[in-house]
Amino acid sequence: MLNGEKILVTGVAGQIAFPIARMLAAENEVWGLARFSRADDRQRVCDAGITPVACDLGDGDFAGVPSDFTYVVHLAASLAPGWDYDAAIRANAEGTGLLLQHCRSAKGALVMSTHSVYRPQDDPRYVFTEESPLGECNSTHTPTYSMSKISQEATARLAARAFGVPVTIARMNASYGPGGGLPAMHIDALAEGRPITTRWDPCMYSPIYEDDITVQVGALLDAASTPATIVNWGGDEAVSVQEWAAYAGELMGVDATVDVAPIEGTLRGSIADTSRRASITGPCTVGWREGIRRTVALRHPDMLVETAHS
Repeated sequence: MLNGEKILVTGVAGQIAFPIARMLAAENEVWGLARFSRADDRQRVCDAGITPVACDLGDGDFAGVPSDFTYVVHLAASLAPGWDYDAAIRANAEGTGLLLQHCRSAKGALVMSTHSVYRPQDDPRYVFTEESPLGECNSTHTPTYSMSKISQEATARLAARAFGVPVTIARMNASYGPGGGLPAMHIDALAEGRPITTRWDPCMYSPIYEDDITVQVGALLDAASTPATIVNWGGDEAVSVQEWAAYAGELMGVDATVDVAPIEGTLRGSIADTSRRASITGPCTVGWREGIRRTVALRHPDMLVETAHS
């Protein structure tokens, strides 16, 4: 665990970043960078012992941001729903490069990318290694995301070599927990009596629970290097939407309806080879069933009936 460091966490109000920043703030001086478009986010960050600093990375204006951080945890991302590739690349790619230039004296930086950088494969159980082909994944809700994140990885790799800042690029795969994420959204749908819609049957992921994400940050920062280290950041178990929905339904005493609406060009499966990550962080400690149970218990405690088999 990190101790006595000065750490910048970007996207600090987000589902993944806030628990990380809150944990780090217990033993370190933590600054949280975000746009703070919602007033209550700033207060929540302050209450967690984190110093808030407003900044839009795409603008490249770091006037209010110190440059003497010893570590950077860069989790901010633009998930704009439109087709403006220029804006997406400006925010996700150029913003990352400018941030690492500003913080180039850091001992290490963790840059969160996404499993969506991978080119779709026909086999839903294809296991993606860090060397698997990259490409457009036709995300309908954020069509510019995969290409802008591939661009981000390129600028992060350049920054590691050009500015000498050690970098780990971690490709996130289905983060979730009480704060949100895809499985949490599906649990909410079950609680409200709504069907779950997904792209394929099976629709595979390597979900990773919030607690494992948080405790793995230190090791991933330690692994930062020049040239950049690239690693899949997912859980150790492959599980489908259909499986976790059925299990959540058992826990909640409801029938889980999963409707399949195929979308051509999208990832038919998102199973990550996490052996490189495990060699850095060790194994995950929260299995997917326990993670689903915790998420139900924290988001919908009144519905947890504890009848499911582990």
